Amino acid sequence: MKKAILATKVGMTQIFNEDGTLVPVTVLQAGPCVVTQVKTVENDGYEAIQVGFVDKKEKIVNKDAAGKKEVIHRHGVNKALKGHFTKAGVTSKRFVREFRFENAGEYALAQEIKADMFAAGDKIDASAISKGKGFQGAIKRHGQSRGPMAHGSKFHRHQGSNGACSSPSKVFKGKGMPGHMGCKKVTVQNLEVVRVDADKNLLLVKGAVPGPKKVLVTIKETTRAEA
Repeated sequence: MKKAILATKVGMTQIFNEDGTLVPVTVLQAGPCVVTQVKTVENDGYEAIQVGFVDKKEKIVNKDAAGKKEVIHRHGVNKALKGHFTKAGVTSKRFVREFRFENAGEYALAQEIKADMFAAGDKIDASAISKGKGFQGAIKRHGQSRGPMAHGSKFHRHQGSNGACSSPSKVFKGKGMPGHMGCKKVTVQNLEVVRVDADKNLLLVKGAVPGPKKVLVTIKETTRAEA
């Protein structure tokens, strides 16, 4: 892997190609990210870079009345992270992720990674936390079929039978049941970058990207070529 960046989801819109074709796109605020650590085979056993994204306020550390315990603000940065960012020569960051680049040795601390590392026509994989939908039934969650909707029916959107008669007399593990839906990591592969705005660090990706607006999206060059 040689290309990867962190982004936040701005939303969806549509654009027109030069031939007049309408293309639905997702707008991503990609970077700028900064390199906070360069990992090497000698020190870490493998090559990778660690990047930070979105500035974050440093913590305010106070002493309690007894002077024995530190009080760390909820949205702050602890001393270990603060020292890590100071060593790299960058401001505190809200998101920190690691990418195993083949050319990791070519990067330097505090180096910026921007959206222009991608170009129109590139294929990418986008990963994010999907929208949470709360507790949902089996029909919405797993696409199971409903019962008759006539007045005489007493079975409409209930799941139905889960058992398997007297043998094996149990419900198998993994059975599609009602429960919590969404709010999990989802990766969509082989998306196409339609347009890159280098000045504003925007990527326009064809189609939908997982998650709500403002969600953190990890963008990597695709690992699955189109068949």
